[in-house]
Amino acid sequence: MTTTRRRIAATGVAAALALAAGCSDGPSTTGGGGAPRDGGVLRLALEKEPECLDPHQTPTQSGRLLARPILDSLVHQDAKGGLHPWLATGWTVSDDGLKYTFKLRDGVTFTDGTAFDAAAVVANLDHVVDPKTKSLLAASLVSAYAKSVAVDAGTVEVTLREPDSGFLAALASPNLGIHAPATLKGDPSALCAKIVGSGPFRSDAGFVPQQGITYTRNPDYAWAPEGAGPARLDGVEVKIVPDDPARAGALTSGQVDAVTALPPTSVRELKDDAAFQVHSVLYPGANYSYWPNTAKGPLSDVRVRKALRAGVDWHKIVKNVFFGVYSGAEGVLSKTTPAFDPSLTPAYAHDPSAAARLLDEAGWTGRDSAGYRTKSGERLKLRHMWSDPSIETLAVQVQAAAKELGVEIVEENLDGGQFVERLLSGDYELIDTSFSAPGPDVLRVLFGAENIPTPERGISNNMARYDNPDVEADFVRALRATDPDERDRVYREIQRRVTDDAAVLPIYTPQSSLTVRAGVEGVSFGIDGTVNLGEIWLAH
Repeated sequence: MTTTRRRIAATGVAAALALAAGCSDGPSTTGGGGAPRDGGVLRLALEKEPECLDPHQTPTQSGRLLARPILDSLVHQDAKGGLHPWLATGWTVSDDGLKYTFKLRDGVTFTDGTAFDAAAVVANLDHVVDPKTKSLLAASLVSAYAKSVAVDAGTVEVTLREPDSGFLAALASPNLGIHAPATLKGDPSALCAKIVGSGPFRSDAGFVPQQGITYTRNPDYAWAPEGAGPARLDGVEVKIVPDDPARAGALTSGQVDAVTALPPTSVRELKDDAAFQVHSVLYPGANYSYWPNTAKGPLSDVRVRKALRAGVDWHKIVKNVFFGVYSGAEGVLSKTTPAFDPSLTPAYAHDPSAAARLLDEAGWTGRDSAGYRTKSGERLKLRHMWSDPSIETLAVQVQAAAKELGVEIVEENLDGGQFVERLLSGDYELIDTSFSAPGPDVLRVLFGAENIPTPERGISNNMARYDNPDVEADFVRALRATDPDERDRVYREIQRRVTDDAAVLPIYTPQSSLTVRAGVEGVSFGIDGTVNLGEIWLAH
C-alpha cells in the first residue's frame, strides 16, 4: 500500500486528538489545583508543525494554536458562540448589512512598540484578501469583504460587497488575528517564521522548522476579552515531536509538561493514572471524511457515491481502528457545530443491500476475476490521494470494506508537485481531510462552487468539486439572513441537499486534546477547539 504525505487545506487528521472515558468533554476545562498562580514555563510537545505560522495564510489547526498566543482579534467568540468586544470595544451594522463600523480599544500596543489603531485593522484585512498572501482559509471566511477605511485612529469602517451573517464570527477566528502592520509590508513568506502581535505572549526568535517556538509573557498585556486575563505563565516552550511513542514518552518521563494528539492506545494507558489528565473536546466543523470527486469519474454518479456511503461500515471501522475512543461521524458536520441537523443521521446508516442495488442501477453489474464490479469491461476503480500517513490503518480497512462491495480503492503516493497538479485539474476520485470551524459557515468554504480548486483559482477547499445551484442560492440566503434562527434553518437545508447528493463520506469526528501532568491547570479550549495557552497555569 502506498501513501501521499501531502496535506492540503485541512485542520490535519494528525490533529484529531484522543477522547476517552474520564476525559473532559466540555468546551473548556479547569483543574482542581487551587487558586491560579503566576510564573513558570510550560513545556509542550506538539505532534505537527504548521506549514506557516501566519494564520492569514495557513488553514491548519497547529497554525492557529501557535499564532493565537501572539495575535489578538477584533472580536471574541466564547465557547457557546456568543460574540464580545476585544480589540474592538463595540460595533454597529448598517440596515442593509453592508457596513460595519468598529470602535477600537485605546492604549493597545504591539510588542514591537507600535500602537494598535484603525490603520492596523485596514492593513490586516487588506492583507488577508491580497492574492499575494495566498490565503487557504482566512480569505474565504471574509469573501464578502470589499474595503475598509480608517475614519479616525479609533474608528474603522468595513464595507462588504454583499451581506454576510458570519462576518463577525470570522473576525473572531485566529485566522483573522491582527498583526503589527509593519510586518505586513514585506514578502508574506517571512510571516511563516515570525509574527508580531499584541497578544499575551511574544516570540522574538519565531518558529524554527522541525524544532519549535518559544514564547515569553507580554508584561504590558492589559486588554484581554471578558473572562480572560493576562498570561499566568512566564513562557511556553513548544517542541515538535511527530512520533507518537516519543511524544508520550516525553510526557511520562517528565521531559515535557503537556502533549497534543496522544494516540488512543496512550490515552487508554493514562486515563486512569492520577499523575496525568486528558482534556479534550470535539472539533466543530467538518468531520474527518472522504471527499468524492462529484464532477467526473465514477463518483460523478450520485448512485455510486451513495453506494460507497451505505456499503462501507464506517462506524465499525472507526471502532476497530481507534478502540472506541473516536466517535463515528453522524452527518455532514460535527455534532458540536451550531445548526448541525441530527435528523439526517439515518441517511448515513450501513446498508449493504441498498449499496448493491445502487451499483446495479448505475450499471456496474459485471464482476471480474478479482471480484470487482465492472461496466462495459471497465473495473470500478477509485484513486484515493492520501493526505496523512497517520490514517494508514483506517485506509487499509476502508479499502478492504470497499473490496467486499466490489469497489477497488487504489492508494496513490504522489510528491507535493504532482499532488497539487492533480488536485487543481480534478484528476482523482477521493481525497481525505477534516476541517475545523466554529460555525456552519464552513459549509460555504467546503461546498461553495467558488472554492473548487482550479489552475486559475489555485488551491481551495471544495475538494468534492461540488456545484449545486440550489445550494449556491441557499448560501446567499444564509449570508443575508439577519435572524440567527433563519440562518441556521437555511444551513440545515444545505446539509440536507449535500446529504441527498452524497457529496461527502463522513467517517469520524476529530477531537482536540491536551494531555498534561498533574499540576498543569487552567486548560481550556476556544470555540474552534484551539487550546488557550494563555489560560494555563502551573500549580507546581
